[in-house]
This record gives sequence, structure tokens and C-alpha cells, in this order.
Amino acid sequence: MQRYGPGTALIVVDVQNDFADPDGSLNVPGADAVVAAANREIATAIELGAIVVATQDWHPEHTPHFAKDGGPWPVHCVGGTWGAGLHPALEIPEAAPRVRKGANGEDGYSGFTMRDPRTGETTPTELEGLLRATGVERVVVVGLATDYCVKATALDAARLGFRTAVLTDAIAAVDLQPGDGDRALEELRTAGVKLQRSVV
Repeated sequence: MQRYGPGTALIVVDVQNDFADPDGSLNVPGADAVVAAANREIATAIELGAIVVATQDWHPEHTPHFAKDGGPWPVHCVGGTWGAGLHPALEIPEAAPRVRKGANGEDGYSGFTMRDPRTGETTPTELEGLLRATGVERVVVVGLATDYCVKATALDAARLGFRTAVLTDAIAAVDLQPGDGDRALEELRTAGVKLQRSVV
């Protein structure tokens, strides 16, 4: 079955300098291969009439998400900084929508929802509305990182009723604990997300 066409969206998750560049504060091993695979998918998706959306972490300077403020992560993807920018090798059209998450200090793991780290309250981003408004029924997810934002985005997509696929050679894991990436893939499979390989 053809992967892309009208009614399909390619969601490129968090291919940002802090995650994808060796000098980034939270560089993900294997991110260079993810950028190359994402570029192939972007070109194919556009050629076949799908829409392309990019998500971005977009944090304030202080947030409970960061270790310096009591959270689990080093400072990363502070809005407006080099680290928050999409990687320059990512060939995504200027007109493609950008969905920025975590701007008010939330945990912005999913492209669809954000969670207040203090209260646990969840709020939606604009992504679901954007996809519904353009008639999207199926999403394909690529990007960074397998065990966090890719997983959360794909799980939310499936929960919201989109037919969802993750391309296993267009993602890479942080693996804070050995095997986190593999466990994330198993969780996705159990949730009904299709695990496929990208177009080579």
C-alpha cells in the first residue's frame, strides 16, 4: 500500500539542533541518519500529495522540565535559540506548519498534548486541529527521539483515532536506560501503531 497521498500527514518530530547536532545539549546518537531518512520521506510525501508538519520543543529559560529547576533534563531547545532551531540539513518546506510545544514550561513530549509537570494537567497543542482541518486520517511519524517524543506523539495519534505508522529507520533513541528504545517500539506495537521501514 502506498504510504503517502491526500489524507496522510508526515509528522517530523523535533529534528532540532539540540537533539540532532553533535554540539547540541541533548544530542541523540544516530541523529544524522534520522535527518537523511526524514529528508527522503519529506520529498516523497510532498510528491504524493501528503502534508508535512514539524514539531519543535520550545521551552522557556526556566521550567520544571530542566534539571536546574528540578526536572530530569539538561537545558535544551529554549525558544528562539540555536538549539531550538530545526537542523539546517533538514529539507522541510518553509510553508510546512511548525507545532511548538512546552512554551509555558510544560513537558512537551507529544506533538499533540503537553503536560504541566507540577499539576499533571494535560492541554492540547494545535496539531490535532490542523490535521482534522486538512482531512488527515493517517499519520507517519519520524524524528527524535524514539523513547520520548516520537513515542508520545505516535501513541497520542493512535489514541485520537489516526491510523499511525512509525518508520523504524527514521528515528533514534536516547536510551537513558539500555533498551529504552526497544521497549518504546514494543509499546507502540502493542498500541496498534504500525512499525515500518522508510523508503530507501
